[in-house]
Amino acid sequence: MTLPFLQIGSPQSWKTLLLAASVASLSSIAKADSHTAGDPVAGEQNFSKCKTCHIIEADDGTLVQKGGKVGPNLWGLPGRQAGGAEGFKSSKSLAAAGEAGLIWSAETFAAFVADPSGYLKEVLEDPKAKSKKSLRYRDDPADLWAYLVSVSPAADTKLTDN
Repeated sequence: MTLPFLQIGSPQSWKTLLLAASVASLSSIAKADSHTAGDPVAGEQNFSKCKTCHIIEADDGTLVQKGGKVGPNLWGLPGRQAGGAEGFKSSKSLAAAGEAGLIWSAETFAAFVADPSGYLKEVLEDPKAKSKKSLRYRDDPADLWAYLVSVSPAADTKLTDN
């Protein structure tokens, strides 16, 4: 089957191919941006897996998400030093990573929730590093991160790695 508008060498075929390549490229960029940015609504739904251990409670006591207190309060997590949650004793490894400069961003959060102890071992270059968090988050962490940013103070100025 031949298509008259795609005859090799014709000016129209080059325009068509260039247009198709441009559309494909732009759709890839849009998809990458939406993946990176995450969906806070989907993240809120996914937080149900986290609230067994975590609560989101504002500094003034306003409850954003009811949850457990086995893990630290996730209020204000974006931009916070790792292991620095007030009123919570983090693992020695997470505290050491924070003292070494680890700050929660979209990138560090995604790597940590995928494999908490593995990430700390890599960051600290210590094969014995451990995390108290044993559950590995299998869903897209960008959605959960977007949700945490959306409920954090000054969410529009926090780190998003975009």
